[in-house]
Amino acid sequence: MTDTHPNLELARRVIATEAECVSALAGRIDERFASAADAVYHCGGTVVLTGIGKAGIVARKISATLASTGTPSIFLHPVEALHGDLGRVRRDDIVIVLSHSGTTEEIIRLVDHLKARGSHLVAITATDESPLARYADIVLCYGDVDEACPLGLAPSASTSCMLALGDAIALTVMDMRNFSPEDFAAFHPVGALGRSLMKVEEAMTFRSGDRLPVADQNSSVRDVLSEAEKINRRAGAVLLVDGSGKLAGILTDGDLRRRILADGDAFLDKPAGEVMHRSPKHIAAGELASEAMSIMNEYRIDELPVVDDEGKPIGLLDVQDLVGLKTLGSSSR
Repeated sequence: MTDTHPNLELARRVIATEAECVSALAGRIDERFASAADAVYHCGGTVVLTGIGKAGIVARKISATLASTGTPSIFLHPVEALHGDLGRVRRDDIVIVLSHSGTTEEIIRLVDHLKARGSHLVAITATDESPLARYADIVLCYGDVDEACPLGLAPSASTSCMLALGDAIALTVMDMRNFSPEDFAAFHPVGALGRSLMKVEEAMTFRSGDRLPVADQNSSVRDVLSEAEKINRRAGAVLLVDGSGKLAGILTDGDLRRRILADGDAFLDKPAGEVMHRSPKHIAAGELASEAMSIMNEYRIDELPVVDDEGKPIGLLDVQDLVGLKTLGSSSR
């Protein structure tokens, strides 16, 4: 049996062919594309994506991109739609239909029923002359493309064009919505991207009115510790404030251990202000949690006070609050 080696030149041609087809789409971004983006932006219901075969897989991805960037969207399988799922589509929805030929039987049957329901249709297809294009209200045509498949059969360049046009719509509409990193994080709360955009106020466990250990710097260390013990879940530090309520210092468990080893318990009746770390590192609630993690790593601290615009403590970040971000930072290197 002879060895068969990968044809690297073929692989390069596949990539080059798909890249060339996608690149050519930039010249097709015209008023029809603007109409499609505007229709999606002003959609009063849900943007429904549909397609069958490989086009259906691309439609699922475009729908997911729309949903994650601020546009409510679902995928509708053409066959399931003809067996009851048409009930998912409402009159104020926009339906984006993906089909290379625009002649697939299941697609044309579905489109016929969608039009009867008064749906607004956007077609992403290869030609303006297909039945799908004639039915659609807006047609985004990527033209006749040569598939990258050496047999000229497997969808490759055509599906790349579909995906590129769908992404262009989704991201153009995202821009129209002024969709912010904070909005993106809200839709991706446990993903790596969402965690990287998390704000300090979202990450901190100890917050004002809820287990935040705060005491007057003039109170004795004994009294400060006694009050801290009353909190259900105790933090590893107590925040100390001056007469105006502004952050003056921090007293950590580590500080206490070192002081006990050095002086015994005689210091417990001294004012906490004589024992605390003055002017500790701190951060504002609106800053990114990743910035807090950077500060804690740089200064090798496990607790970071969170303050408001007046310098008054409103929270405390514990290193355990940022475990997920530490994992993210390690995996990204």
